[in-house]
Amino acid sequence: MEAKQAGFLELLRKAEQFVIPIYQRTYSWTERECQQYWDDIIRTGKDEAISTHFVGSIIYIEQGHTPVTGRNKRLLIDGQQRVTTLMLVLEALARSLGDQEPLTGFSATKIRNRYLTDRDENGEDRYKLLLTQVDKRSLMAIIDEDDLPAEPSMRITENFKFFERNIEKLGNDRIMHLCAGLSKLMIVDIALKHQQDDPQLIFESMNSTGRELSQADLIRNFVLMDLDQDDQKRLYDRHWHPMEVAFGQEKYSSWYFDQFMRYYLTLKSGSLPKVRAVYEAFKEYSRLPSVRENGMELLVAEIHNFADYYCAMVFDRERDGVFSRKTDHDLALAFRDLRELKADVAYPLLLELYNDCANGILPKSDFVTAVRLVESYVFRRSVCGIPTNSMNTTFATFRRSLCKDAYLESIRAHFLLMPSYRRFPRDTEFKKELVNRDLYNFNRRSYWLRRLENHKRKEVVNIDDYTIEHILPQNDTLRPEWQAALGLDWRLVQNKWVHTLGNLTLSGWNAELSDRPFVEKRDMERFGFKKSPLWLNEGLGSLEEWNEDTIQQRAARLAVQAVEVWEMPALTDDVLLRYQPEVEKATGYTLDDHPNLIEGSKMRQLFDLFRSELLALDQCVREEVRKHHIAYKAETNFVSVYAQVKSLRLVLNLGIDELHDAKGKAKSIDGFARGLPGDVEVKLDSSEELRYVIGLVRQALDKQMDGSDT
Repeated sequence: MEAKQAGFLELLRKAEQFVIPIYQRTYSWTERECQQYWDDIIRTGKDEAISTHFVGSIIYIEQGHTPVTGRNKRLLIDGQQRVTTLMLVLEALARSLGDQEPLTGFSATKIRNRYLTDRDENGEDRYKLLLTQVDKRSLMAIIDEDDLPAEPSMRITENFKFFERNIEKLGNDRIMHLCAGLSKLMIVDIALKHQQDDPQLIFESMNSTGRELSQADLIRNFVLMDLDQDDQKRLYDRHWHPMEVAFGQEKYSSWYFDQFMRYYLTLKSGSLPKVRAVYEAFKEYSRLPSVRENGMELLVAEIHNFADYYCAMVFDRERDGVFSRKTDHDLALAFRDLRELKADVAYPLLLELYNDCANGILPKSDFVTAVRLVESYVFRRSVCGIPTNSMNTTFATFRRSLCKDAYLESIRAHFLLMPSYRRFPRDTEFKKELVNRDLYNFNRRSYWLRRLENHKRKEVVNIDDYTIEHILPQNDTLRPEWQAALGLDWRLVQNKWVHTLGNLTLSGWNAELSDRPFVEKRDMERFGFKKSPLWLNEGLGSLEEWNEDTIQQRAARLAVQAVEVWEMPALTDDVLLRYQPEVEKATGYTLDDHPNLIEGSKMRQLFDLFRSELLALDQCVREEVRKHHIAYKAETNFVSVYAQVKSLRLVLNLGIDELHDAKGKAKSIDGFARGLPGDVEVKLDSSEELRYVIGLVRQALDKQMDGSDT
């Protein structure tokens, strides 16, 4: 590696050409980074006391021992964003200058011949910088003052216009500041030796300047960098570039592709990687013997297939029939509803189902049914207020329960057999919560209203043309007619029911209906409830009054419809029994087998208090008395109790760094290495510490139930 300080413009002038390797990310700077770049240049140019301004390092692979002043091309490893942006500034400046030369060396002709192109070369060789794909064509067109390609690079074109606008604002008087600032830009020129330095290690550490590398950037480079140029181009053209096109410029460069890779790796590993650890998880997965045996090309080909499935689900491509021979309207609608519900957590499971559907293992109609079951599961749990922290784990591990010889049946069975904290809410619970909870301030209110209105409709209603109407107004001060209809406790009735299912509907005439009495809302010409074409308003036209009873009656009717919209999976008892996990065998031990827990002893009294609090944490907690300890489980052990003479020794199944322990009662014991069911020990020796210790134990339970993705 050779490193030296150099002027940025001097580097461009002496180099024949910088080439962006095909594995590099595309140009990604936004106006925010360009504004900072611009401000630094102008500030430096205005202040004569500033002699130089450092803008970072430029790292490239030296293909031989020829210094940068030679004629060899250089593969640019770090600096694409800064070099490209400088090119855009220089071209915008050249167009503005014309025949002027406000500072020596800064005329349109000199800028183009020294820094943008090599006048002695032809074709692509004449450009000082060659980008990749659509970026390359767009930058070349701008430098040539030619028409942009049919699908130009969004970032290249937008940022060039940004610099044109800023230069125009400078005017002739201040353009000298720009020229002076450009002349003071300094970089560290770093040349890597071909086949001696490891560019991947450098690439992984590059986040010091400009936009941070995405997980997708790191993965793409890891996949392509070690291949020779022919293999790089073939793999990129065949698989990676089509994925970039499928996602689109903006979505690929944002978090969507990173999210897709998280879900793909979750499908493969059964564990959702943390947001900032997707690249590390991919490297670990790619190095598994079974994956390495098949080779990188088969891995990337599989990722390409799953990316197509993801785009079909997330970007509504199924509707276009892009990834299947025939558009499936029902499947496209199911994906749309899932997107509106924001049930992203289910995508690891759905990717597997989509793959099996595409390969003929899962019939399309069963796939649609499975998507609808996922939708029902997520929505019912949301309505019932069940904490969502376990759902990542639920869908990450769901595939373990799939029986592909009875695919849909096994999906239904797994939903029905999940423990309490992961449960699929039954109809009774769902209807009760649906009737009583505030659904107006529910964050998916447009979704549930649309689904109720359009259930089994052939002529689908676009609810974007309507707004939510409170039949009983939500005004703090109700009209006398409303107070009379609700009775003496009208305020209590209003507060209890105004935002609930029975009182909410849709109308295109919300402002006209306003807070009028019910009979007026019902009978108004053209837009009263009697005239409404919406199914949600069915029956309102025949009512004489609107009060607590009629609100509850309508809610009950809509709740019955809701259990049809968001269906429960159904299996006969004998079928479900086949999927029932084997009952754990009794250990044969009881508390009497623990001498320190003799009935009536001080430790037994403390244990009984602890045990009562522990079992009350969640319905899923179960107790198992073993020879030397008492285990408490949700899915597996989260705490084990060892009864000692003067204390209860608790072993928690989590790491000490995962535990919030303000009092410092816990200690790390490296328990698993010693055959213990956990790595954290806590002593409980008095009832005064019970509440605090239960809080520590609760953290071990939460970890087991949690699907945190941060």
